[in-house]
Amino acid sequence: MPETGVPALDTVLVWGGAIALLVGAGTAAWRVVGAGVRLGRRVDQFMDDWYGEEGRPGVPDRPGVMERMSGIEDRLRRFEHELYPNSGGSLRDAVDLANERLARLCPDDPEEGCPPPRPPAPAGQ
Repeated sequence: MPETGVPALDTVLVWGGAIALLVGAGTAAWRVVGAGVRLGRRVDQFMDDWYGEEGRPGVPDRPGVMERMSGIEDRLRRFEHELYPNSGGSLRDAVDLANERLARLCPDDPEEGCPPPRPPAPAGQ
């Protein structure tokens, strides 16, 4: 290691380098620990969201992901009932009935008595 020739200055430079190295290593360690703590908090929040939380005074229960998915599936089954023809009470049955009535009133062949379409109204009226 090169020396300056002044023993007091050499000692100050060695101690200054050592202190700078320790401060740098301490700062790096602090940042790593801080990042680990932040990651731990996020994982903890995720786990609370995934499994849900019990209610406590002033805070209602929060269901977990699987419980919420079950509720969504139940609601989707109710909507699925409306998508297929059944006893006449579904939305699909109503649409099919409306299409059937419209086909009787206005067949696909325009020569069979379907009135011609009205021209569009002029813009601004």
